[in-house]
Amino acid sequence: MPKPLRILFITGEYPPMQGGVADYTRALGQALVATGHQVAVLTSAQAVPPSSDAGIRVFPVVRTWGWSVWGEIEARAQAWQADIIHIQYQTAAYGMHPAINLWPWRPWQRPSLLTAVTFHDLLVPYLFPKAHLVRRWVTQTLARSVDIAITTNPEDTAQLRPVRPDVVEIPIGSNIPDARPAGFQREVWRRHWGVPAQAALLCYFGFLNASKGGEVLVDVLEELVAQGVDAHLLMIGGRVGASDATNDAYLQKVEARIAARGLGQRLHWTGHIPTGQVSAAFHCSDLCLLPYGDGVSYRRGSFMAALNHGMAIVTTPPAVAYPDLTDGETVLFAPPDDIAALTAATVRALQDAELRQRLRANAHQLSQRFSWQAIADRHLEAYRLGK
Repeated sequence: MPKPLRILFITGEYPPMQGGVADYTRALGQALVATGHQVAVLTSAQAVPPSSDAGIRVFPVVRTWGWSVWGEIEARAQAWQADIIHIQYQTAAYGMHPAINLWPWRPWQRPSLLTAVTFHDLLVPYLFPKAHLVRRWVTQTLARSVDIAITTNPEDTAQLRPVRPDVVEIPIGSNIPDARPAGFQREVWRRHWGVPAQAALLCYFGFLNASKGGEVLVDVLEELVAQGVDAHLLMIGGRVGASDATNDAYLQKVEARIAARGLGQRLHWTGHIPTGQVSAAFHCSDLCLLPYGDGVSYRRGSFMAALNHGMAIVTTPPAVAYPDLTDGETVLFAPPDDIAALTAATVRALQDAELRQRLRANAHQLSQRFSWQAIADRHLEAYRLGK
């Protein structure tokens, strides 16, 4: 039997910090531990779980992701005797600083261990005004410098392939297992969040930011009510994440829009809740509305969670073709920012029980491709091939 690997993840966020990359790193780490490998996480000082989290060794010691982090990575990898250093890359989680991008590239001290990066987005870090080309070079340098470059969706794969032809695409899984609380009763949980028993309940899951269509949600709800639909909207989870400071300003815009439209009694916020209650919120709802401004994508943890819960989903078409996503079979599509089309798709699903059931069944079937064990196995194969 091959020797178990010692895998050191580098991530700007980790639970209890709120964020999709935080939850992803933990879920992937748990799946790798379950296969007999050892996992540690070097992360921000704001993450203060126990020193061992579900079999994962956690080092929440990084106070700033500036240039000093180079020494911290080297020292921690050596002390923990890592075989692999794997960066979970999301620009905002590293404070938009380029240090993490350039760490594997340093020509005077190239890493001696196997290195990998998973690009959770391809946004460029901030350097200085009018530095777009340099910023793009910094992100591309990270992709070129590591042994293994991983993307999570077809859009990012297509964008990165000219820079890194051997890029590996491994989708993310759902950070939220479909595990309703014991004795789950739909009506009881609706009352818990103040939703009338007979209302048409839409749900949205995930933090709010400009790319996720928060203002569109409000506009669609307003239009549904104007058409005589007794519609309510359940906003599942925390309102903003830990990494992107711009989310707070966008949340204020959404809340102002809610107040201006007089919809406060029809929007219900769960706040940050345990995963079992997230499952309850999904199963309380008739439909999941995810009006992403840049199109649905497998890199969206909120979408993957909705699939995993077998939800009927109304969303926006992906930026590139997704053979697994068929309009009217797996999901219902409507163009981004098209309030009339999104409202029409929502009404269609609410009025057609057979359509909702078909969407639910196909979403659940598709989600089986994204189990964490399958994702862990694909990582192990990438590590093996990257040596």
